[in-house]
Amino acid sequence: MDFGFSPRASELQGRMRSFMEQHVFPAEAVYDRQLAEGDNPHALPPVMAELKEKARAEGMWNLFMAHGDWGAGLSNLDYAPLAELAGRSIIGPEVFNCSAPDTGNMELLALYGTPEQQERWLRPLLDAEIRSCFAMTEPEVASSDARNIRTRITRDGDSYVVNGRKWYTSGILDPDCELIILMGKTDPDAPTYRQQSMLLIPRDTPGVTVLRDLPMFGYTDRLGHGDVLFEDVRVPTANILRGEGEGFALAQGRLGPGRMHYAMRAVGFAERALQLMCERVTERVAFGGPLADRGVVREWIARSRIEIEQVRLLVLKSAWLMDTVGNAAARTEVAAIKVAALEVAHKVVDRAVQAHGAAGVSDDTVLARLYAITRALRIADGPDEVHLRTVARQELAKYKKTDTKAEAV
Repeated sequence: MDFGFSPRASELQGRMRSFMEQHVFPAEAVYDRQLAEGDNPHALPPVMAELKEKARAEGMWNLFMAHGDWGAGLSNLDYAPLAELAGRSIIGPEVFNCSAPDTGNMELLALYGTPEQQERWLRPLLDAEIRSCFAMTEPEVASSDARNIRTRITRDGDSYVVNGRKWYTSGILDPDCELIILMGKTDPDAPTYRQQSMLLIPRDTPGVTVLRDLPMFGYTDRLGHGDVLFEDVRVPTANILRGEGEGFALAQGRLGPGRMHYAMRAVGFAERALQLMCERVTERVAFGGPLADRGVVREWIARSRIEIEQVRLLVLKSAWLMDTVGNAAARTEVAAIKVAALEVAHKVVDRAVQAHGAAGVSDDTVLARLYAITRALRIADGPDEVHLRTVARQELAKYKKTDTKAEAV
């Protein structure tokens, strides 16, 4: 396994590290203040628009996109440390136009969109002229199993008609959101994994109603997590993505790189939390000396460093496998990193909260928000249990007994 980064990737790491220190971290408080003072909690703060302009001018833009015709053309391995660096700030990924759900949606359009779909939706997304959302999760069923999805997509002549309800449709409340990519059933009687399809729905299509904005552990997300009702929503048949019955396969293709992005951002969360913890315990005095001198605190720090290094190497291995043998061959590792990275990030953040005491549960630091995010992401994009099931199934397959009769033949 070769985890060496290309010269271009190494150069980008240095530039991004400097950009984060000089521009992004100092802007976090400004970003929060502008959101609080604005009339719409989902509108883009002016400071983010300024940061995006600077990042794009410096060539640090669409770095996630592996397809050279559309983005930076970096390998998964080369992008991984950049995702980590951006992930050290909650606002970091958006600065470089590398934030979910747009990243996954852009990858879908780049891989499977028609030239017309790419021209209408992909180009403006890459230019950050619009935003998008992804509607898959439903409140009435366990949506981690795509077979449970109830939202119906029915063909009616030259149109598809959508009826159903989705929730935690992240991004739909952003005023710049113009595209919904929806997962629904076109044929409930088809083979299990050919029932689902993905449809491109303009945000302003009649029949799309946001019932409420859902919080995440009490936090209101800038992009918004919508509880959305689709009532007789009609779009042209040309808005199907790839074709009827392709939804499940598209979802799997979307999730491989997406989980690697999640995992490396989680490593960034953990690094930020560890940094804050070390700074806090060095400065804080209790019972006659710095907290850093206490054995239990040193153990927190040591274990955090060990765990971060372990999970970073696992993610880099996954990225390397995706590049060298493909996403399907890296299935076990990709499932593993989604579990391991968020577990480690949440654990390190929890230690940092404890080290900060009352300050850790307040909004005076980013830790409380990181705590909520790292916990929620153990459910989002497939809960831990689904990924553990995948890893266990792949592991047990190694020990499946061979049919002796077939072997003899």
